[in-house]
Amino acid sequence: MALDFRLLRYFVAVAEELHLARAAERLGIEQSPVSRAMRDLESQLGVQLFDRSTRLTRLTWAGQVFLGECRRVMATVEQAVKSAKAAAQGYQGHLRIAICDSLAQPHIATLLARSREDEPELEIRVFELPFAQQLKMLHNDLLDIGFALSNAVHAGLVAEPVWTDPLSVIVPARHPLLAHMQVPLAEALKFPLVLCHPESGSGCRHQIQAMLQDAGTPLKLVDEVTSLGVMLTLVGAGYGIGFAIASQVQTLQRPDISIRPLAGTPPMLSTYLLRRQGEPSEPMKRFIERVKDEAAPIDDEPVL
Repeated sequence: MALDFRLLRYFVAVAEELHLARAAERLGIEQSPVSRAMRDLESQLGVQLFDRSTRLTRLTWAGQVFLGECRRVMATVEQAVKSAKAAAQGYQGHLRIAICDSLAQPHIATLLARSREDEPELEIRVFELPFAQQLKMLHNDLLDIGFALSNAVHAGLVAEPVWTDPLSVIVPARHPLLAHMQVPLAEALKFPLVLCHPESGSGCRHQIQAMLQDAGTPLKLVDEVTSLGVMLTLVGAGYGIGFAIASQVQTLQRPDISIRPLAGTPPMLSTYLLRRQGEPSEPMKRFIERVKDEAAPIDDEPVL
């Protein structure tokens, strides 16, 4: 279905003002064209966007959903216009970067700080997005680079290991495992576990699952969560213990949990840089060079 972009602009104005006269004034046109445009839009979509059963204009549920999508479309178009104008003026470019929940944020902060210092004219926009959404947006050219804890990418994308972080045990503030300065994995697995759901936003479950399976101990799984925040909340409430990257958990400064390293050589979680296949743009090449500088060697896997 081909929709006139003008209709989307008019709809967003009416949906945000919830008043035809104010929307028309905001758009700088008469009220009657706006009213006709809303009827035309509903007719084209085949859905009712506004509830007109009362004197007050309200969005239907379909209208609320459509408003969110329209805002995203308009933001994308606005960014495209800015990028074209910037390119015409010789601007160096921009990068759209996504990071997943559970990722070690200090690495990202270092990369962004270096980029601002080395290329202050380079515009970098950072989003926190689930792994699956990163893949979709990379495919649709709405992202340039993603960072996630999974390399299970689709055709047309590449996932390159960039650094590793030791896995730590996350326990309630009062817990028997705190008697250990370094927790043996066998001891940790005696307790109920709160783990990331296999479809969680970070994509880290398959790495943690492999580590736990290598231990050869039956797991006492009490819950599967979709975010690091929910996992920490359940751990803090005493539902079980969890596993995460210590540096990421420490940034949240939660008094209801404690962090302990695993004894011996700790398992390492790999972070992957996700991008489309093919020759990267010049801004991407320079950013990837900074990633290489930040990256630590990964055993048995090539670094970028």
